[in-house]
Amino acid sequence: MFTNTKIEIQPFPEKVGRKIINTENLNLLEIDKEEIINLFKSYGFLLFRGFESNVDTFAEFSNSLSKDFMDYTGGVINRRVINEDGTILTVNDFKDEMQLHGEMYYINKPPQIVWFFCANPPLKDGETTVCDGQQFFHELSNSTKDLLSRKKLKISGNLKKEYWQKKYKTNDVNVVKEICNSQGKEVEFNEDESIDLTFICSAIHKSITEQNDVFINSLLRLKKVSPKSVCFDDDSEITDEIMSELNEIAEKITIEISWQKGDILMIDNTRIMHGRRAFNDEKRDIYIRLCSPAFPF
Repeated sequence: MFTNTKIEIQPFPEKVGRKIINTENLNLLEIDKEEIINLFKSYGFLLFRGFESNVDTFAEFSNSLSKDFMDYTGGVINRRVINEDGTILTVNDFKDEMQLHGEMYYINKPPQIVWFFCANPPLKDGETTVCDGQQFFHELSNSTKDLLSRKKLKISGNLKKEYWQKKYKTNDVNVVKEICNSQGKEVEFNEDESIDLTFICSAIHKSITEQNDVFINSLLRLKKVSPKSVCFDDDSEITDEIMSELNEIAEKITIEISWQKGDILMIDNTRIMHGRRAFNDEKRDIYIRLCSPAFPF
């Protein structure tokens, strides 16, 4: 609990997450960092609301708690770069719903922390969704837990030349091979200069803070937008029955965050999955940073 009386702590509907509300015009950078860290480790995500925040404040605040910021090389969606070093980015360039997922769980070392900043909220809809992957695991049937403990996910795709050049920011095939190898991906170059990528990972991971089993991956999203791109590592199908169970659990335990201007969201990407509801507002503008904690985690 914060000792500063200018801050109010509010719960979310589920057991995870906390809202840190500024009640008396406190400067965001004056909040006690140890108290933030303790809350973050306990609850998985924190929403900072009511503070005077802009992009510079967001950068300074996230810098104070994080390190090793990523520039999204090898990421799967288009993001517009906001700052000079390429570590503050727009969330994406489309308005459809985005199913719950762990950020960049298609590489071997995804970011441990995901930061969001609301530069401009939508007039309606477009809520960011979050859910506790630890609770998700506990909700799974015993048969599905057993299946996901025995079989890993196999994610594959083909990228045409112009797309992998943009994605990996290079024309050099050797650089692409080096990046893919460092991310745990197998890559094959084809005669038409396209590439085939394969990545194998578990759907179940251990949370960093408590070392508990967590359902966190990109399965829900991939099965929605590119169903043929994911299967089990023995090439067997991930059935509709399994996906129905997963989607039911996801909707049951999802928390919606309706954005307000200046909101900052800090997510433990080893435990909490996130997504987004669909929207139509052209002015919705949310930024993201991907990184590691600058504290023992």
